[in-house]
Amino acid sequence: MEKDAKIYVAGHRGMAGQAICRELHNRGYTNIIGRTSRELDLRDQSAVQRFFQEEKPECVILAAAKVGGIMANIQAPAEFLYDNLMIEANIVHNAYRCGASKLLFLASSCIYPRNAPQPMKEEYLMTGKVEPTNEGYAIAKIAGMKLCEMYNKQYHTDFISVMPCNLYGYGDNFDPIRSHVVPALIRRFHEAKNEGASEVVIWGTGKARRELLFAEDMAQACVFLLENYSGNDFFNIGTGQDVSVAELATVIAEVVGYHGKIHFDATKPDGMPQKLLDVEKLTHYGWKCKTELRDGLQKTYDWFLQNVI
Repeated sequence: MEKDAKIYVAGHRGMAGQAICRELHNRGYTNIIGRTSRELDLRDQSAVQRFFQEEKPECVILAAAKVGGIMANIQAPAEFLYDNLMIEANIVHNAYRCGASKLLFLASSCIYPRNAPQPMKEEYLMTGKVEPTNEGYAIAKIAGMKLCEMYNKQYHTDFISVMPCNLYGYGDNFDPIRSHVVPALIRRFHEAKNEGASEVVIWGTGKARRELLFAEDMAQACVFLLENYSGNDFFNIGTGQDVSVAELATVIAEVVGYHGKIHFDATKPDGMPQKLLDVEKLTHYGWKCKTELRDGLQKTYDWFLQNVI
């Protein structure tokens, strides 16, 4: 891509989108555009069509999505399916119609079957049933990937899909209901420390394992692929290592400075037992994660203290 190419980042205010915008700026790209959800409802077909006709972006990065943790997915599965289907369909189709030379779609590791062998290779996609607690979201993300694949086959576009593992970092969502595991635990331990609580209760057994990627590393991988790859493959983005929720909780408690007891409520769901990505394909192309988990968690907590509290 030319450094002055017009790049539209859908979801530029979300954690992933912000990180990608920062990385594009760091690499010298000067013509990055975005729209807030108030300015452009990505579920509105006519509005998205008008936007693309007016702006004609040369590159599109689709980081916009309705996202949330286990509780949010359980409470609103129809919204997670519908909203994400509409967002993906509108953007992919209009990127093709306006002649965008490149598109990158952010899917999610939850696309893989619940009982997929670990670590999960790209070829395991659609070989079994997905995790029931986030089925709507997972099906929508699979549909988005397939849209990119089919447009490439039929229209010879250059649309790439990537599957990041669980992301965390600057700009994360720390809402008590809608947050994912890292921001949820950071907020819970921080509040427990301030309130002098003797115990923090966490959903699940603590045995579920999660692979966690600092969002800045994800952004570096995405821009690396935009600059260096064309084709119809899709790529896992991750660290290649995972931790149990219990281990993660212990590290976050240490980072936050909480010294009370951690109790796991086994009556609540764990979600997928393990989500570890095989990152051999991306490593082969020349990219590898740089940020260690504890360092990333410390940076995220520091950001939380400066921007949320």
